[in-house]
Amino acid sequence: MSEHVEVTGQGAHHVVPDLVILRARVQCEARDVASALTESSSRTAAALQAAADHGVEGSDRRTEDVGIHPRHDSNGRKVVGYTAYQAFRLTIRDRARVGDVLQALAGAAGDALAVDGIEMTAEQSTEAVEASRQAAFEDAHARASQYARLAGAELGPVLTIREGGVEPGPRPMMARSADAFAGGMPIEGGTRAITSTVTVRWALA
Repeated sequence: MSEHVEVTGQGAHHVVPDLVILRARVQCEARDVASALTESSSRTAAALQAAADHGVEGSDRRTEDVGIHPRHDSNGRKVVGYTAYQAFRLTIRDRARVGDVLQALAGAAGDALAVDGIEMTAEQSTEAVEASRQAAFEDAHARASQYARLAGAELGPVLTIREGGVEPGPRPMMARSADAFAGGMPIEGGTRAITSTVTVRWALA
């Protein structure tokens, strides 16, 4: 095999977050399984309809986890009822409307609503992904050039490129009860990094 150098480079392209991801759940208690499931389903449907009424499109409303578990008495022996829950995720494209959406959810689901988290993220545009890949390649090229000089050689043609993945960098911001919001809810998110990792092998001349 001809002499070569293989280097892994990392790159990032920073974008301004333009989406808010809201994760919530509806949790209901009842004496029997059927009643708990029915109540949870009904309130979840009402909450999702409230989100729709406030401009959250169908593709941005997604149900996730569903479950039910028994509740026991203070001694932990006798089953006294059941708790059913339905989790859902909303993508809100106008940050200024987060507070209004939360209030609408609370109005529809009542005390059964729990907010699991609110986070900001950004859509991965083709341009942003390509920019992060280019940055990763340039990082790899700079490292490889340095190693080649140390070895008294020059970089030849690229032999292989292997991509390690692309991922956005959203971070959870806050989770509060819906009654903490009145009207618009300001959310400031700074920037988020879309990152890439590539492993490149060059021939040495």
